[in-house]
Amino acid sequence: MNILGKLGLVVAIVAVCGLCINAVQDAPTDETMEKKLINNYNVYALPMPEYMEFAGEQVPLHNPDIKERMDRELLVNTYWQSNMFLIIKRAHKFFPQIEPLLEKYGLPDDFKYLAVAESGLDNVKSHAGASGFWQFMKGTGREYGLEINEYVDERYNLEIATRVAAEYLIKSKARFGSWTAAAAAYNAGNAGVNKQMKKQGVSDYYDLLLNQETSRYVFRILAFKEILSNPQKYGFNFREKDLYGQVPTYKVMVDTPIEDMAVFAKENGINYKILKIYNPWLRDNYLRNASGKEYFIQIPENGYYTTTGQ
Repeated sequence: MNILGKLGLVVAIVAVCGLCINAVQDAPTDETMEKKLINNYNVYALPMPEYMEFAGEQVPLHNPDIKERMDRELLVNTYWQSNMFLIIKRAHKFFPQIEPLLEKYGLPDDFKYLAVAESGLDNVKSHAGASGFWQFMKGTGREYGLEINEYVDERYNLEIATRVAAEYLIKSKARFGSWTAAAAAYNAGNAGVNKQMKKQGVSDYYDLLLNQETSRYVFRILAFKEILSNPQKYGFNFREKDLYGQVPTYKVMVDTPIEDMAVFAKENGINYKILKIYNPWLRDNYLRNASGKEYFIQIPENGYYTTTGQ
């Protein structure tokens, strides 16, 4: 073996010995594990805001029960980081669409956080059958004039569904005299909240003993408001480019049947997938429209999507 080979062998032996020594030295003990746990993984209690309100109505945080319920929802939603980050990203995209609709239909701006609590700003369908950003059941949607059939489901039309949500909430506010109680009634129903108020002899949401879901509901809304209004305070750090943005769109009015949605999409410079993403209320691959009703279909502006290769 030449000198280089011998030197290589020596180096290899020394390296192996070093690894063995390090392995012995780095073998975890209860003490080192505890130190690493303390130093490398920390979970902090969250400071409770000194003042909170919903739609101009103060939250009685001086009440120990209210403070604990608020603390629970702040903890749950702050430390469910992946879900909260998705909501932060979606809020950047959808709040600019929802905010002017709330103003147009006479609702306080804080009700955008109710939409977050209902659906996470996603066109989801619950196990019970409630659908869209505002989570209407079929019966309630039809009662308020939404078209719901195999071709069209206006629960998924953000503008129209927001108008209906506003009508429902404004009626609840007139009935209970409070936006907070109206928000609770959106979850439990007007009849349900009214029954419990009469049974318990109280008129304030914060004095009511309700089922667990409704008891947590307003506090979830408040938690979303607090975190989305102060994301860095709760440890969510991002750049503008990390968030979801809006794509400019224009509306195409249609008052005739559409025989093939894929063909219609290509005629308007997009594909079927993009058509459905921007118009989730179109539920089939054609539109019957025997009555000649006017529908307004959102089309992304040129340059954002193309039909190349379609």
